[in-house]
Amino acid sequence: MPQNIHPTAYIAENVSLGDHITIGPFAVLEEHVELGDGCQIGPHSVIQSYVKMGSGNVLHPQVVLGGLPQDTSFKSETVSWLEIGDENVFREGFTAHRSASENGITRIGSNCFFMNNSHVAHDCTVGDTSIFANNVAIGGFVDVGDKVFLGGNVVVHQFCRVGSYVMVRGTTGLSKDVIPFMLIGGWPAKHFKLNSVALRRSGISGERYKVLSSAFRLLKKRESLDSLPETEELKILKKWLSEKSKRGVYGFKELD
Repeated sequence: MPQNIHPTAYIAENVSLGDHITIGPFAVLEEHVELGDGCQIGPHSVIQSYVKMGSGNVLHPQVVLGGLPQDTSFKSETVSWLEIGDENVFREGFTAHRSASENGITRIGSNCFFMNNSHVAHDCTVGDTSIFANNVAIGGFVDVGDKVFLGGNVVVHQFCRVGSYVMVRGTTGLSKDVIPFMLIGGWPAKHFKLNSVALRRSGISGERYKVLSSAFRLLKKRESLDSLPETEELKILKKWLSEKSKRGVYGFKELD
């Protein structure tokens, strides 16, 4: 299993490395770390204890994964995890913390892109193919769905949910839940419209798009969605709406 490990890198004894790993100068891998095949660890990056990572992940310089939760009640001897999927890109200064609970897990999916100085706090879940722009920060226990785009400097309060296919306008602060498939922004934040560009890029068009558009208008009127055809997207929306919210759900901008 060929490796390309710089001689200045530190790798603890209890580390599992896949094939074709690249580890740059002064990188640190602490105990109980697992890396899948083809991962690239940039210079001065740190992977702290209890991190499991799939294949093909790329860490640019000065990424820190698996840091202790920023929770004043957390005890450093607690065993908890940060688990990461495949083919993610972590740009300079990205940080993600492991769970604050014994045997708990902070989860990041696959094919995500995290820009400079973005942050995933303890006990969060981030789905697949999501993008965090520069300086995005999500608090503890935040749930981010698939194919979400969080614009620059977005911050998300702990225990919020951001549904799949959502785009959040840069500099928005979120303290409530965001409904799947929507564009949101402003102060206070409001749902504006469907995230039509992302939906069409994902092949959600024609009748499937019309059903979501009808659902959007019914939600604005606080009316039932039961009259609409059961498309896959409507099932996702109904399931999300059926789950209990800890922070409440944002309302809608009035139509012109």
